[in-house]
Amino acid sequence: MTHTVNQMPAPKVDTAPLCWLLPPRCIVCDAPGKAGVDLCVACLAALPRQGPACPRCALPQPDGRLCASCLQTPPPVDTAHAAFTYAFPLDRLLPRLKFHGDFAAGRVMALAMADSFAALPPPQALVPVPLHASRLRTRGYDQALELARPLARALGLPVRCDLLERCKPTRAQSTLDADARQRNLRGAFRLHPEARLPTHVALFDDVMTTGATLHAAAAVLRAAGVQRIDAWACARVP
Repeated sequence: MTHTVNQMPAPKVDTAPLCWLLPPRCIVCDAPGKAGVDLCVACLAALPRQGPACPRCALPQPDGRLCASCLQTPPPVDTAHAAFTYAFPLDRLLPRLKFHGDFAAGRVMALAMADSFAALPPPQALVPVPLHASRLRTRGYDQALELARPLARALGLPVRCDLLERCKPTRAQSTLDADARQRNLRGAFRLHPEARLPTHVALFDDVMTTGATLHAAAAVLRAAGVQRIDAWACARVP
C-alpha cells in the first residue's frame, strides 16, 4: 500500500525585520548608508557631478558654450552629456563594475545618473554601446548595458540592443592616444540587418574619454537615417 503525503506550503517569511538586521552600508567607505542609495551622506555629496560643459563633446567649459574643437570639427552627435566627471568616487565604482562584476556599484551609479539625465529631452530609445562577442564571452557581461538597464527603468525609456553590433574586435581604447583610438574603431560597428530605427536615440557608454567610441557608433546610425543622436555617458574624463 502506498501512502500519499500532503506537502504543506512553505510558510511566508516577513523580510521587513531584515532591514533592522542588515542596515544599508555605503559601498565606497562602508559607513552607514542612506536607505535606497547604498552610499553614505558624505560619499553621495562627493559624487563629482558634471558642471558647465561643451554641449557637443561634454568637456568642461566655464560658460557651457561650444568648445573650439567642436566649432572647427562638429562631432557626429547632436549633443553630449555626462552625469559625472571621472574622479573619486566614480573612479573606484566604475572599475568595480567593469572589471569585477560589481553590479551593486552599477545600480548605485545608474540611480545617481538618473537625476542628471531626467531634465534632458527624452530619446525614443537608449542604445548602449555594444561589446564585441569575444570580449563579451571573456568578461561575461556588458558593463554599458548593465548601467543602461536600471537607468532606462528609472527614466521610463526602452533599451534597444537590437540596433548596433560590434563586428570587429578592437584593442582596449585606454591603451591608445586620440588618433589611434579613431583608427582602432574604423569599421568596428554595423547596423543589425533588420533593425527598425527610431528617429531619436541616446547612445550610452560608461566612460567618455575622447568620444571616439560613441562617435564611431553614431556615424553608423546617422548613415542609416537616425535624425537625432545624443551621446550619454556615466563619466567624462576631463
